[in-house]
Amino acid sequence: MKNMILICGLMIGLSSCSKFLNEPPKGMVGADDLNTPENVDKLVVAAYASLGNDHWEVPYTSGWVFGSVRSDDAYKGGLGTADQGEFTQYEVFSTIQENQSRGNLLWTRLFMGVQRANLALKGLAKMNEGIFPQLKNRQAEARFLRGHFYFLLKEHFKKVPFIDESMKDDDINKVSNVQYTNDEQWNKIAADFQFAADNLPVQEEQRGRPGSFTAKAYLAKVRLYQAYEQDEKNNVVNINKEKLNQVVDLTTQVINSGRFGLSDDYAKNYLWQFENNRESIFAVQRSLNDGSEVGRIDMSTALNYPMYPAYGCCSFHRPSQNLVNAFQTGNDGLPLFETFNNAEMKDSADFQDHSFDPRIDHTVGLPSHPFKYQNKIIYRTETWTRGPELYGPFSGMKTVVQADCPCLTTAKGYAYPASSMNNDVLKLDDVILWKAEALIELGRQDEALDLINSVRQRAMNSTGMLKDANGKPYSKYVVALYKPGININWTQATARQALQWERRLEFGMEGYRFFDLVRWGIAAEVLNKYFDVESKRRSYLKIGHFAKNRDEYLPIPTQQIDLSDGVYKQNAGW
Repeated sequence: MKNMILICGLMIGLSSCSKFLNEPPKGMVGADDLNTPENVDKLVVAAYASLGNDHWEVPYTSGWVFGSVRSDDAYKGGLGTADQGEFTQYEVFSTIQENQSRGNLLWTRLFMGVQRANLALKGLAKMNEGIFPQLKNRQAEARFLRGHFYFLLKEHFKKVPFIDESMKDDDINKVSNVQYTNDEQWNKIAADFQFAADNLPVQEEQRGRPGSFTAKAYLAKVRLYQAYEQDEKNNVVNINKEKLNQVVDLTTQVINSGRFGLSDDYAKNYLWQFENNRESIFAVQRSLNDGSEVGRIDMSTALNYPMYPAYGCCSFHRPSQNLVNAFQTGNDGLPLFETFNNAEMKDSADFQDHSFDPRIDHTVGLPSHPFKYQNKIIYRTETWTRGPELYGPFSGMKTVVQADCPCLTTAKGYAYPASSMNNDVLKLDDVILWKAEALIELGRQDEALDLINSVRQRAMNSTGMLKDANGKPYSKYVVALYKPGININWTQATARQALQWERRLEFGMEGYRFFDLVRWGIAAEVLNKYFDVESKRRSYLKIGHFAKNRDEYLPIPTQQIDLSDGVYKQNAGW
């Protein structure tokens, strides 16, 4: 079979596929060789392993390259534009090539996840509940995992071939990536999550396995993306109210389930000691000292630590000046929607002389501020970053663990730090804001007000860890709730603006921003305005330009089109 998507999918085990590609295989087995409940169950575990098998060269778990650096949230960082140079191409858009190795590797790695799920489903199809009582659960888990990888594929590439466990190799070679319409493709993904929601237990069997409400949350995300209907050129041409109503129903079920809640402090979502808290709906489970060679550590963010000696390398994924400015608030405690980017907030005094949302100090390493709530460790641009003259004075913090965390390690054979802190895939704050977004687009913005304010209220309350050794706040924090008729005229347009701003502040540097902009149909407008201003601050961005009707999605890799003998069709604009 020619398709590259099967290269590692047929290799069963918990090690990363990159290891398999660099070592002689000791043997290969498929679902036909594992016709016992115990061994079929191992196929499901192998499918789970794909969740965390990515690497900094194609970081699909954290999304820092394709969802953050491609947006107005972050610069690539590192030693210079040639350091991991393909990431620079994704950042500026104008130099992206259809045959880039990282795009092809992303496609391949994600389809490895699909294939592992399909192998598990193929094995499960030969079982019955008499000999394997957990059959329905495991089928639902495998379909949940397949839905997850297909969601990522569609989010990045739009046109993808849909392959299930029933297909033979000869059939797979004939599957086109345009066999289904855009809407039909979303329905295929939704069907996996619907099956999972209908067949998973309310109470998860173990941490890391989804329950029924986990599947409903992911289904809500699918329906939200699907609601923004696109034409062949990626223009949003309609917002489907039926799909929005499904989002409202599903998110309401998740929120009202009693199983989840917002953490009392925003910081707890980004600290190892609080992982798997009530806000976490689904997370990639990481581990260290688990008996394996290097543990299930997060290599996807290994380049993103600053140069502080306890970390060591490599200063990638750096917050943009635009993002830092966006955290500013006015005297009324609301965002500076129109004027936030008029001046650069970059010096220590700026963060005491101007007002900010507290989430800035949970997200960004700022000059002279304690780093990651560590009052004895002060962030210094000059010694903590590479290329500050190119990438500015800031560092990202959310995926960086504290310097004394027992979860921090250096992966064997690498010079890079990594940790066993989980990667959250779904959190309750995301679900809350999906519901608010759907309500606003349905013209029910008054019902969205309390949802947005609940997230803002938590931000207001999240200053306890943002005080130095003398009890002084790191920055000047002023945040207020939205109060119609008092500090805002709450129309559909202003509510939409507030929602979009809230998502940026809540999920800054988490890899969601680019995909939000594409979903809303405003990527070209926002990013070209960003390049116009930011290129005056960061000269390497002068070649930055987002091509509308092309850059909303990555090109289908030329390597994959060639391997399919032209069955795969290229995305619009390429």
